[in-house]
Amino acid sequence: MTTPVLTRDPDALPEELPRGSEIPESLDPLADGILMAHQRSWLADESDLKLCEKGRRTGITFAEMLGCALIAAAARGAGGQNCFYIGDTKDKGREAIGYVAHFSRVIAGAAHPIEEFLFEDQQPDGTTKFISAYRVRFASGFRVEALSSNPANIRGLQGTVVIDEAAFHKDVREVIDAVNAMLIWGGKVRIISTHNGYLNAFNELIREARAGKNGFAVHRYTFGDAVANGLYKRVCMMQGKDWSAEAEAAWEASVRRAYGSREAAMRQELDAEPAEMEGAALTRVQIEACMAKGIPFHRWTQPDSFKNADEAVRKAAAVAWCKTHLEPVLETLDRTRPHFMGEDFARSGDATDIIILEQGVDLTRRTKLIVELRNIPFDQQRDVLFWLLDRLPNFQKGAMDRTGNGAYLAEVAAQRYGARIVEVSFTRAWYELEMPPYIEAFSDRTIVLPAHEDVLRDHQALQYTNGIIRVPENFRFKGSDGLDRHGDSAIAGALAWHASNQDVVPMEFQSTGRRTALTAEDFTSPLGGRRMGFTRGGGGLDFGGF
Repeated sequence: MTTPVLTRDPDALPEELPRGSEIPESLDPLADGILMAHQRSWLADESDLKLCEKGRRTGITFAEMLGCALIAAAARGAGGQNCFYIGDTKDKGREAIGYVAHFSRVIAGAAHPIEEFLFEDQQPDGTTKFISAYRVRFASGFRVEALSSNPANIRGLQGTVVIDEAAFHKDVREVIDAVNAMLIWGGKVRIISTHNGYLNAFNELIREARAGKNGFAVHRYTFGDAVANGLYKRVCMMQGKDWSAEAEAAWEASVRRAYGSREAAMRQELDAEPAEMEGAALTRVQIEACMAKGIPFHRWTQPDSFKNADEAVRKAAAVAWCKTHLEPVLETLDRTRPHFMGEDFARSGDATDIIILEQGVDLTRRTKLIVELRNIPFDQQRDVLFWLLDRLPNFQKGAMDRTGNGAYLAEVAAQRYGARIVEVSFTRAWYELEMPPYIEAFSDRTIVLPAHEDVLRDHQALQYTNGIIRVPENFRFKGSDGLDRHGDSAIAGALAWHASNQDVVPMEFQSTGRRTALTAEDFTSPLGGRRMGFTRGGGGLDFGGF
C-alpha cells in the first residue's frame, strides 16, 4: 500500500476546501438546486456496477449517501435493501452515516438517530475482535451501516455496497472480490475514490472498465467540474458570503495555490489524474527513454498439475520450450561481447524473471532477452536456467536472488558455474549500495530494456521506502496477462546490472579441440550439451576462458 500524496486528515487539507460534515441543519437534499449536475448524474446511473474517479470535495460521497438513504427507506417491493458504507478510515464512516441521519428527517419525515454498535471483525489469523461501527435504521426494516474494509467481514452481506476512497484501502482488490457475490441477489456495488498513484488497484480497475473487461460504468468528476457546477456558490451559502465570478476564480486559484510546487499532487487530488507513485525512484518518461522495441520477452506458464508429471516429462517439456523460444535468440547474439544475467526468483504468485544483458563497446548494457517463468517447479526452473547459461556466449557473471525459496536455485547455479554466479541476499545494505547505480543508469541512458508494458510498470514500482529503493513488500499489481506482479523484471534488471559491475577475472585457456580420450556420453549434460573444460556447450564452442 502506498503513502497518500496528500494527507487523509481533513484538518490538513487546504483551508479553502469545504469539509463534508459542514451541512446546515435545514438543508433539504431533495430541493431544487441543492445537488449539483454531476451529483445528479451520478445518482441517475442505476447500473449494478459503477465507479467514480473524482477530485477532492466534489460531493460524490454526499450524493451517494443520499442515494443510500432513499434505498434503505424504501419498502422491499419498491427496491429497498440494506446499504453498507466501507470507508478508508473510521472517521469517514462516521461522517457518511451522519449524512444519512440528516437525510432521514427529510426522506422519512422523522429523525433517525445514529447508533454505535459493536461489530465482530474477522482478523487475518482467524480470530475475531469487536470494533465499534455506526448505523441508521429505517422503519422499512432496512439499515445503512458503516463497516471496516476487511474483506472477511463483507462476504455474506446482502444489499448495496459503497466503497469510498477505494485507492487508499489496503486490500481493495479483495474487497471488490468479496462484494461481487452480492450481485447474485440484486445487490449493487459503488466504488468512489480520488487517485493514489498510477499503479494503484483502483486505477487498474478503471482501465479494465474502459477496456470493457469488468462491467463497471465509469464516471469522472474533477474539482473543476464541481466549481463549474456551483460548488463555490454552495460554499458561499454555507458561509453567508456573496457570490461573484471574480470571487469564485480567486477561490479556486487559492485552493490550487495551496499545493505549492507539488503540481502532480494537485492534479491527482483535484483533477483526477493519477500521479506517478509517491516517492517513485523513476518516472515513466525516464523508463520509456531507455526502452527499445523488438527485444525478445518469452513467458512459460504451467498449470498446477504440471508439478505432478513424471520427471522425464517435465524435463522434456523444459528442453522443448527452450529450443523453441530461446535457441533462436541465442543464435543472434554477438559472441565477442560479454553477457550478464540477473534472476529474480518466485515459485508461485509472482513470476521468476531472468534478464540477459550484453555490454556494448560503449559500455551500455542492452537487454537481449527476458525469460519469465510462472508456476514452474523448482527443478524445471533449474533446467531452463542451465540450458540458457550453458549456451550463453561469453557468459561473464550472473547475480541471483537467494532470498527464501530462491536459495536453492542460486546454490545449484553457483555449484555449476562457480565464481560466475553471485548469490544475493536482499538486505538493506544491498539495496543501499546497489539500487542507486541502477537508477542512475536510466539518467545516463546506459541501460536498454524491452518496450513492454509490464517491464515499464515493474520499474515504476521501484520506490523510496524508508530511505532505500525497492518494490514495497506488500505491493502487487496486475500485469498485461492478468496475473499478479511484484516488480519482477525491475529486480531482475537490477541484479543483471549488479552482475555487470562485478570484477571478472579471465583465465588463460587455449582450446585443443574436442576431447577424444573419453566417449561423448561421459561428458553429456542432462540437458543435452557437451561438457568442455570447465563448462558445458552444444559442441564446438570456445568460451575463451571459463
